Parts: sequence; C-alpha cells; structure tokens
Amino acid sequence: MGNAQPIIVPKAAAAISTSDIRLVIAASSAGTIFEWYDFFIYGTLAAIIGKAFFPADNATLQVLLVWAGFAVGFGFRPLGAILFGYLGDKLGRKYTFLVTVTLMGIATAGVGLVPSASSIGLAAPALVLLLRIAQGLALGGEYGGAAIYVAEHAPPGRRGYLTSYIQASVVGGFVLSLIVVLSCKALLSAEAWAAWGWRIPFLLSLALLAVSLWMRLKLSESPVFRAMKEEGELSGNPFIESFTYPGNKRRIVIALFGIAAGLTVIWYTAMFSGLSFLKSAMRLDDTAAEIIVGLGAGLGCLFFILFGHISDRIGRKKPIVIGYALTLLLLFPIFWAIGAVANPGLAAAAAKNPVVVSGPECSYSPLSSEQPTQCGKLLGDLAASGVSYRLVSAPTLMLAVGGAQVDFGGYPWADKAARAKHLQATLTEFGYDFAKVKPSFGQSIAIIAGLLCLMALSGATYGPVAALLSEMFPPRIRYSSMSIPYHLGTGYFGGFLPLISSYIVAKTGNPYSGLWYTWAVVLVALLVAIWGLRGGLPTDFADDA
Repeated sequence: MGNAQPIIVPKAAAAISTSDIRLVIAASSAGTIFEWYDFFIYGTLAAIIGKAFFPADNATLQVLLVWAGFAVGFGFRPLGAILFGYLGDKLGRKYTFLVTVTLMGIATAGVGLVPSASSIGLAAPALVLLLRIAQGLALGGEYGGAAIYVAEHAPPGRRGYLTSYIQASVVGGFVLSLIVVLSCKALLSAEAWAAWGWRIPFLLSLALLAVSLWMRLKLSESPVFRAMKEEGELSGNPFIESFTYPGNKRRIVIALFGIAAGLTVIWYTAMFSGLSFLKSAMRLDDTAAEIIVGLGAGLGCLFFILFGHISDRIGRKKPIVIGYALTLLLLFPIFWAIGAVANPGLAAAAAKNPVVVSGPECSYSPLSSEQPTQCGKLLGDLAASGVSYRLVSAPTLMLAVGGAQVDFGGYPWADKAARAKHLQATLTEFGYDFAKVKPSFGQSIAIIAGLLCLMALSGATYGPVAALLSEMFPPRIRYSSMSIPYHLGTGYFGGFLPLISSYIVAKTGNPYSGLWYTWAVVLVALLVAIWGLRGGLPTDFADDA
C-alpha cells in the first residue's frame, strides 16, 4: 500500500468552471474565517476573560493563566489533526470539515455561557479549558481540510494564488474578532460590556456557524478524492501510512520545523504580541490599540495573497526562505520603532531615567501569587506596571531611577495595591506616565506601517504554504500527513508563544525580551527550510523516496 503511485488529476481540476472555483474558495475561506474568529476571540478578550474565569491576586499570574488557557487549545490541535486527518482521508474532505466547523461553533458559544468564577468557583476555569480543548480539536481538522479542498480543485499554475485565500482567511478571523469586539463596546455602556456584553462575541458564533454550514453544504467532494475512491486507492490507515510511506517521515520533519513552526511564530508575534505590546508595555488605550492592529491585519492580509501568487511564478521555497531571513534581521528593529512611536513619553522616560534594582534574593516568579522577598515584591510591582528594569546583585535592596536612589521609607510591603500606587507615584516624578494614551493620527499611521512590515514578513512565509504542503504529500494520505506536522508546529511553537514570551518579559523586565523566542524558532526554521525544501517551480507530488 505504501508503494502505491499517487493519483494526480490535474484535468479534473482544470475542468472545473470559474464559478465553481469561486464557490469553492468562498465557502472554504468563509468557514476558515469563522473558525479562526471563534478561536481568536479568546485571545482578543484575554484581559476580560482573565477577570471572569481566572481571578488571581498577581496581575502577571492572571495574564499567564489566560495565555495558558489559550495554549491549551493549541496543544490539542495535533490530536484534532490526527482524528480529522484520518476521517478526511477515509471519508472525504467535504464532510470532515463540516464536522469541524460545527464543533468549533458550539464550543465557542459554550464559552459565552459559562458562569464566572465568582459564581461557580473553580468549575468556571475547568469548563473554559474543556471548551478550549474542543476548539483545539476542531481547528486541528479545519485548516487541512480547507487548504486541501481548494488545492485539489485548483489548476496547478494557480494553486499558490487560489490557496492563499485560505491563508488570508486566518487573518480574516482575527480581524473579524476585533470588529465584533469593537462594535459591541461601541453599542454598549462600559458597565454593560464589563458585566455581560463581552459574552456576545462568543454567542455570535452560532450565527456564523449557520452561515458557514449553509455555504459548505453546497459543495461537492474534491475531484482528487473522488478519483481515488472510484479507483479503490483510499488508504487503509492514513495515520499509520503517514509514517510508513516512503520518504514521508523526512517530509513531516521539514513541514514541522521548516514550515509550520517558523511561519506561525512570525504571524502570532505580528498580531497577538503586537496587540499585547501596545496595550500593556506601551500603555495605549485598549480600543485604539485594537483598531490599529485590526487595520494593520486587514491591510496586511493582502501580502498573503500577493506571495501566494508570486510562489506560482518563482516557486514556494524562495519567498519562505527570504521571509525568514528578513525576519531575523528586522524583528527587533520593527518593534523598537513601534515602541518609540507608540508612546514617546514613556520611551523617553525609560531612556533618560532607567530603573535599576539591586539587592539580595532578587528572584522573581511570575507564577507565584505573591513573592516571598522584598526584592521579589519590587520586581513584581515593576512587571505589573509594565516598567522595564535592570537587575544587579548587591548586599542590600536598592532602587535607582536615572542614577538617583529611591528611599524605601514608608513603602507598604504588606499591601500589594498600595505598593503599586506608591511605586507609580514615585516613578511619575521621574517622567513616567502610567495613564493610558491615545495616539495621534500620525502616530497611528506610523504604528500601522510597522505592523504592515511584520505582516509582509508573515505573508511571505505564510502565503504559499497551503499549496506547498498539499504538494509535499501523496493524495491518499494528504489530509493526515500535512495536518499532523502543521498543527504540531502551530499548536506548540505558536500556541505557547504568548505564554512563553510573557514569562520571559516578566522575568527579565524588558518588554522586548520575549521576541527572542520568536527569533530562535525562526532561525531553526530557516536552517531546516534551506536544507529540506525543494527549489524550482512548483510541481505536483512525486514519489521521491
């Protein structure tokens, strides 16, 4: 069975009418937008979800708990890839992603119905985590199904361009989540939004589910799967065969470390880290930050389509490798530029009056609700206030701001809330402003320009990928073979990015230090892509064992 020749049916794809291709792309893309909306709405509402379901005395710990819940959903994506990849290769592409979109819609609406932790205690975060698991399982089956379905309908010379709409739809889900959140906040009072209005975006998932099902039920099965079924060439066990088919283990390793891991951390850094950076470290007004990031993402998704089209002309490898290399060169400078523009007063204060903490036992654990030492408490207060600091060892505890030593007399060590107010009042005297700021029009344009640079890097590495992965694996086990490495890479390297980067920032006191995680993963991806990806113009799968 492992030696069976792959079935390629370009004539079937070429015979599909333009109107049918448009329906295929529209239905697949719409479903992908809705599913990613469901998944991203959790990240978009991370702050309010933390207060509702993950209450904690330590603000940093609360953030980490929320992102841990975010990561749980990603952690179960590989299992969903195995389950739904198996069904997609056995039963068909169409019916499998009908199931995934249904599961996602129901699970997302469920999050909006869970009572808060103040009402039902620990049952609230437990229920949210269970629903996040269901979302992760659904998403593990969605992407592979939609990408393969479009790829198997597309003429070979336009496969990169047509499948890039699936890639752009991932961005569309993020943008839609921001639009819905901003619309609800605009229509409701602040009190109503905080009390119950934030649940509306989750419940809206049911309406999006209905639209998605209506569109996808109009579709027929892919021509490649129909041909394999008619000729009796379906795989007996797609999961097992994914690891026994000649050459497939190597292809899975390349897809995991050279494609999925790298492209995902770039995309999540551009959007989720970018949004969190603006809201917390740069102290931008929440609504302004969401609008700016939404505009950046909406405009930036055009890069995904552009590079998908380019990959049809120059091959899949070149834009991906170039995108990785440029990311290594430009990631930190772009974020430094955004930080300098977003809140110049804060940046100037940090440059003119840097904070230095020195003392014994200056270990800080972001996972502890309270720090055991005075130095740890001080570091926690600085981290919660979003203030960067430098740590040095010394026999006694000291805080210096701009070279001037701060007197700790009267510092309320036993009262966390009072400590935060005291610290911020002290730093305000040195030019630090802890009020939320609304950027000017010029500042907003400059921030969007920075985000567009990040989105261009993401588009170069993400746009060609649906076509590339579809072409890498034999049709009989394509759903399983591409879904497993893709969701391992995106689920673990990407899904844990907000948690890991937030932890690094909290430990170091440097708002830019979390970018080192992205930089390291992209470096590995670049090396693997250079070594493993096939150059030249795109080709259909060929048995290169």
